[in-house]
Amino acid sequence: MEGLAFVNPALTVEAVSFAPWEGHWLGVLVTPWFVNLILAPRDPALWPTLAQGACRRYRFPAGDYDFIGAHDIAAGEYQMCSLFSPAQEFADQATARLVAQLARAALFDAGNAEPCEMPVGDLFPPLDSEAEPRGPIATMAASLDAPMSKRDFLRGRLVAEDRGDRG
Repeated sequence: MEGLAFVNPALTVEAVSFAPWEGHWLGVLVTPWFVNLILAPRDPALWPTLAQGACRRYRFPAGDYDFIGAHDIAAGEYQMCSLFSPAQEFADQATARLVAQLARAALFDAGNAEPCEMPVGDLFPPLDSEAEPRGPIATMAASLDAPMSKRDFLRGRLVAEDRGDRG
């Protein structure tokens, strides 16, 4: 691959911070053309086989990450998650190694997870004096001030629209 435009000549191939995780090996592979998280079998009985090119999502404290199935003649089956491709951002191997170590450590820091924002809704939107109430809650809220007979209450006619002149 030497001489190709996407190859960073300042980098070499290096396995960084590989350690056991969930019965597998998890680490970062630095190469002159990419920096990837790598998941490899540690215990073949626990290895989740994944077809080459297929995707599987794994949950880490920092969030969910997609890994792609791959196979190498020498290394065998593994799964990868791209961090940098190509790896042109790195001036030298020491910087790439440090980023790889920090990236792997960041997976296990819940502070790096994207916040799960809940949509905000208004259960009591302001009523336009000329418009009809905009929903069942607004309709009910508007009718709560209207007088209600015992009969309407007992028959479940809570909304003014349900109450008419029923005697």
